[in-house]
Amino acid sequence: MEQQTLKPYVIGLDLGGTNSVFGIVDSRGEIKATTAIKTQVYDNVADYVDASVKALEPIIEQVGGIEKIKAMGIGAPNGNYYNGTIEFAPNLVWGRDGIVPLADMFKERLGIPVALTNDANAAAIGEMIYGVARGMKNFIMITLGTGVGSGIVVNGQLVYGSDGFAGELGHVVVRRDGRPCGCGRKGCLETYCSATGMARTARELLSTTEQPSLLRELNPDEITSLDVAIAAGKGDKLANEIFEFTGQILGEACSDFAAFSSPEAFIFFGGVTKAGDLIMNPIKKAYEENVLKIYKDKAQFLVSGLEGSSAAVLGASAVGWEI
Repeated sequence: MEQQTLKPYVIGLDLGGTNSVFGIVDSRGEIKATTAIKTQVYDNVADYVDASVKALEPIIEQVGGIEKIKAMGIGAPNGNYYNGTIEFAPNLVWGRDGIVPLADMFKERLGIPVALTNDANAAAIGEMIYGVARGMKNFIMITLGTGVGSGIVVNGQLVYGSDGFAGELGHVVVRRDGRPCGCGRKGCLETYCSATGMARTARELLSTTEQPSLLRELNPDEITSLDVAIAAGKGDKLANEIFEFTGQILGEACSDFAAFSSPEAFIFFGGVTKAGDLIMNPIKKAYEENVLKIYKDKAQFLVSGLEGSSAAVLGASAVGWEI
């Protein structure tokens, strides 16, 4: 407890393909200071770390200096918790072709412990510390954004597996020989249930049916999941069918996921969840219709308690408290 008093803050870094957002966070999950840099303007990781440290210096001083910082947590694509590395991350200019020891690089520059994990795992830890999963020991976090990510917590611990990469539920095949996925496989969950997957469903239905829809007024190549949600909110039948289809696949997938960890909750995070009941009701319906009888009526279906743009930074900072 004395350590917590002496070092009351952690740094959280949400490392995205476009932006890197830093926050200094206290134990209650309050962001005391924040800053950001562009991720992709740096061709090599050394320059990226230099720019990050330079951006951090003024906000570290703002909270009383580095002696007030306990640790740093990083949520990053293709992050390996065991090694503190980013490995072959296709969306990072300086990370796509190899293994980057990012945690050690920041540790060396800042002189504090640094832990790194993938962004969905960071979200799960953040939910346990600051969000709706407080007090839970068994839950599955599913992030619905450009892709589908997941963090699996069993008996109070995040599941990392033998190599640090366990829990890629977005790449479980839900339709054999289905839609091609960026990972090289076909029919992955994220090709149907991510924001981009929903837009894909919209384009398919618009091209294969004559059904009237507000979505026909838009350029098919530019349709987003938000457009689908807005149309559905206005009672558009085709848009509602897209949510039913998406929710059904996700609910069926969750009914399979229940079999390996018997979670007390599925917690959903990301832009698609902003649609509320439009997505959650079909998920719950398909889950109960398909789940093994011994798991029926046991799992809660919740939307993340980490709201707003600060959620990813809070998730990353939570990794810092775990060191």
